[in-house]
Amino acid sequence: MYAEVLLPLPLEPTFTYQVPVGLSASVSVGSRVVVPFGRGKFYTGIVVALTPVAPEQTFEIKAIASVPDGGPVVRHPQLKLWDWMSAYYLCTRGDVMRAALPAGLKIESETAVEVNPDVDGAEIAATLTDREAHLWQTLHAKGKMTLAQLSRETGVKGIAAMAHRMLAKGAVIVSENLRQRFRPKKETCVRVAIPRGDEEALRRAFAEVAKAPKQELVFMTLVEMTAFTRQGHDLTEVTRADLLERTGATTPIVAALAQKGLVEVYTRETARFRYTGPVSGQLPTLSQPQQTALAQIHQTFKDHKITLLHGVTASGKTEVYMHLIDHVLRNKMQVLYLVPEIALTTQLTARIQRVFGDKVVIYHSRFSDNERAETWQRLLRTGEPCVVIGARSAVFLPFAKLGLVIVDEEHESSYKQYDPAPRYNARDVAIMLAAMHGAGTLLGSATPSVETYYKAQTGKFGLVELTERYAPVPLPAIQVIDMTRARKAGQVQGPFARDTVAQAREHIRAGGQVIFFHNRRGYAPLARCKACAFVPKCQNCDVSLTVHRRTGRLVCHYCGFSMPIPETCPNCQEPAIDTLGFGTERIEDDVQETFSDARTLRMDLDTTRNKDDLSQIIDAFSQHRADILVGTQMVTKGLDFAGVSMVGVLGADAVINYPDFRAAERAFNMLEQVSGRAGRQGRGAVVVQTADPSHPVIRFLREHDYRGFYGHEIQERQAFSYPPFARIIYIYLKHRDARVADDIAARYGAELRTLLGNRVFGPEEPHVARVQNLYIRKIMLKIEPQASMARVKELLRATYVRLMQDPALRGLTLHYDVDPQ
Repeated sequence: MYAEVLLPLPLEPTFTYQVPVGLSASVSVGSRVVVPFGRGKFYTGIVVALTPVAPEQTFEIKAIASVPDGGPVVRHPQLKLWDWMSAYYLCTRGDVMRAALPAGLKIESETAVEVNPDVDGAEIAATLTDREAHLWQTLHAKGKMTLAQLSRETGVKGIAAMAHRMLAKGAVIVSENLRQRFRPKKETCVRVAIPRGDEEALRRAFAEVAKAPKQELVFMTLVEMTAFTRQGHDLTEVTRADLLERTGATTPIVAALAQKGLVEVYTRETARFRYTGPVSGQLPTLSQPQQTALAQIHQTFKDHKITLLHGVTASGKTEVYMHLIDHVLRNKMQVLYLVPEIALTTQLTARIQRVFGDKVVIYHSRFSDNERAETWQRLLRTGEPCVVIGARSAVFLPFAKLGLVIVDEEHESSYKQYDPAPRYNARDVAIMLAAMHGAGTLLGSATPSVETYYKAQTGKFGLVELTERYAPVPLPAIQVIDMTRARKAGQVQGPFARDTVAQAREHIRAGGQVIFFHNRRGYAPLARCKACAFVPKCQNCDVSLTVHRRTGRLVCHYCGFSMPIPETCPNCQEPAIDTLGFGTERIEDDVQETFSDARTLRMDLDTTRNKDDLSQIIDAFSQHRADILVGTQMVTKGLDFAGVSMVGVLGADAVINYPDFRAAERAFNMLEQVSGRAGRQGRGAVVVQTADPSHPVIRFLREHDYRGFYGHEIQERQAFSYPPFARIIYIYLKHRDARVADDIAARYGAELRTLLGNRVFGPEEPHVARVQNLYIRKIMLKIEPQASMARVKELLRATYVRLMQDPALRGLTLHYDVDPQ
């Protein structure tokens, strides 16, 4: 038997391996296998096909090394989805597999190094450099080590190249160690070790511990906790930790009981996620508009498998979702509930768990490798009715009976994966996933993407609308402040207009909370010398460095390069370094100075790097332990803060004036969404600071007029042939030499024009033309929506292969971004 195995590598083909006779019963399509690849490396692969026919290759076919599981870890619909993603997003199936499988399920080999025992130490030492000798002495002292361990121990970088040189000199030998990342969580349990129902044995057991009061207490408590003497009751498993906590005893006391043969100590696998909070099972009461919307959704699903729920902010879309989830769970099916940000799972999970209890499963990238692998195994093993709440990676889970997919805030660009491949949009993948399972998809948003609303308007999707808030509470009033005029009148201090400060103080005095939104983190966008106008820039990218005052460093937000904030200008040596502009860190400082009596929190990437930071900030603000929240776009995405009565938008122009065809849509959605955080349980207010109050986005925002904005935007899209009237593909070409990048891009563009004609635009330099010392050039394709992506992929691949036959073009990196956001 031969297996076609897919490997998590950016390679087009699958690879053929022989199935050893002893493993043939364990291998099937979807099985996880460990296979050798290359020079002694081992990888986890997925079997995608089996055949008894020997391949025609003349080279030796390697055998599968091991099969870690008793059955498949990937279901057939998942493999179909991987194939579709590979074809649509112009990447390899290996790229998709690498993104799909949680790291805990990947067994890969690590290179280990040890001193060669067959050489003369003194003779070898004479051939080594000082750094190599340092490594060699460390290996002598510590023994066999992985490259990562050796690097940490010695502090030496470039360890792989150095180990290769030492291998060539015969100083060391290397080997490959297989590493299994997933470890099931285990807990120690205790049970009574005498036959149940044997009264005489139980009497003797109590007699044996009668003179040891602590042992007697532990044994008596264990009998009680396990329901050992209650006939007709199943025995309850008791953990050692619970037993010790109940009795106040210590582990040696339990060990002494085990030594006497009275109890048995054993381990069991246990779930990392166990909801132990209250479960009401009570669905929320729906208002009349919500009931109407729910009935319309059920009706539209009969004609359209995809339906858009267009509901204004705070209209109660989540309550409608919960009734739909209940309907699907009662039919013994599963639900995928996608949210754009991990922040949303924090608030949402608590609400849904109170209704559905342990049927709620959470999955996102902030969980550890083991936690994600356990969730994967749970869905694979049980196929039980459940609702999975997760960010974009949840689309890869092994659903068995998917009945409904909900994509909340469907317009959000956070659903788009940018790097690495596959560069997919989880909303569109979720729609395809639902179609493969025969499930319905509900897209929800107060500001749907232009493409989604167009499809709803033209009948491709169903459309249901919620036009009023739940309470009902009116949408917040929006006040636009002309910052150009305010500055001329001397009414601006720091990032705030005088009116913004006055209104915020009034709302805080009345017991409300305030959100200040500014979509730029850090202290300031750049530092500049007042004497010579020098601006420190990243050494790897064509961007200025962002000032982070708390850490005292200038940081590149593209590659992570950082340096201390200089005390004197590196160019003119004058002590004249100043900061320009505002980031959330600086705004937080200004807020604390301006609103000295108010309690302030900040929510951005810098304050939410650790696993629990985000939930702690959300909980603190929800419980009114802070009056003001300063944040980036993280605060715009569906968070529900009942106490917020005012939102201040401090940087509307930076959001609007971005060189991209989606800039207006993105700006309107973001500003309308952040406005919707205000007044969810009472009259709210929004203050928008802008230098261009006549901009169409601001005009439509002032009236909460999504339909007016959509009508304006769809006309421009049609006039200039942008989505939904064309499919956009960006082609990025990267090289370390700017001239080579220009040459390759020009040749590639010319080749494509001969094939695709006026569908090709560019090449051009993108907004940031160098990142991590790679010079970037961009080509744009506008493809008709009905065109075959498989055919486009064939043409692009053939062109790339032809160009890469030129040895001068080695070192080129190329990738595609389909449907850029």
